[in-house]
Amino acid sequence: MTNDEDNALEDPVADLMAYLAKQLVDDPDAVEVEAIEGDRAIVYELTVAPDDLGKVIGRDGRTARALRALLTAASSKVRKRSLLEILE
Repeated sequence: MTNDEDNALEDPVADLMAYLAKQLVDDPDAVEVEAIEGDRAIVYELTVAPDDLGKVIGRDGRTARALRALLTAASSKVRKRSLLEILE
């Protein structure tokens, strides 16, 4: 089993965010999701290619809001607050 497969089994929420982001962008190979776990929250840092940043954020931030809503719903089983940060 590779490291990617290990990570896939450990954090299905990060996999969901990566899958959704890859469907939105032109360069899916540049999509990376890193989960940083704290005491009360998990911060998911989504990194995409600079040209694809607008596609992930969307008009007036609608796509980013939708991604955050899905993140909140998907992470409700973990019972921790989840935040999505979109990085360049």
